[in-house]
Amino acid sequence: QVKVVESGGGPVQAGGSLNLTCVASGFPSCRYHWSWYRQTSGKEREFVSAIDSNGATRYSDSVKGRFVISQDITKKTMYLQMDSLTPEDTAMYYCKADCYIDALGGLAGNYWGQGTQVTVSS
Repeated sequence: QVKVVESGGGPVQAGGSLNLTCVASGFPSCRYHWSWYRQTSGKEREFVSAIDSNGATRYSDSVKGRFVISQDITKKTMYLQMDSLTPEDTAMYYCKADCYIDALGGLAGNYWGQGTQVTVSS
């Protein structure tokens, strides 16, 4: 079973920065495709950013130019550098790790963390 743990959230003033970290453990054979999602009370979880095992990245329009996603493949860790934060970025941020195992021919499972809260005050 893969365990996914996020960290790095917290309170920050508008215009500030945070760096979120997501670490996966428990299955050494996994090659990960990573994603960040966020959710506020009463709303659906929305896509924020993603990076695949080849380093290709995607961003939602709302964070493009302000957030940067990266990874350390050897550490099975993914990062989200968030700059120029606004109150609209306030949400619980969730990491999703898609485990690909070449020996199995593809996707072995999707794993979510428990989330880390980001609160941006004006």
